[in-house]
Amino acid sequence: QVQLVESGGGLVQAGGSLRLSCAASSRTFSTLGKGWFRQAPGKEREFVATINGVGSTTYYKESVKGRFTISRDNAKNMLYLQMNSLKLEDAAVYYCAARTTPAAKVTTKEYQYWGQGTQVTVSS
Repeated sequence: QVQLVESGGGLVQAGGSLRLSCAASSRTFSTLGKGWFRQAPGKEREFVATINGVGSTTYYKESVKGRFTISRDNAKNMLYLQMNSLKLEDAAVYYCAARTTPAAKVTTKEYQYWGQGTQVTVSS
């Protein structure tokens, strides 16, 4: 089992930046495929970014490319999401997720471990 705890959410003005963090309970986290998803009110949870176990492959939702960066620190069992140039439409609860295998995946059904989420609010 891998427990995930997100932090770093908050209120930010449009155009601002936030860095989300995800702390994992297990050292095996470093070898797993990992991702960030988000869910806005009334909408389904959607893919934002993913990184494979060795960190060599990343994928991003088209609308966040060039603005968001996923990264990890294996020594600390941490996953990060740097979000720059935030837009109103980025507001959502952001979830950290991990898979039981190393590949990076973009669908929620591929992930077995989920955090509780952290709220990101973007104001105009």
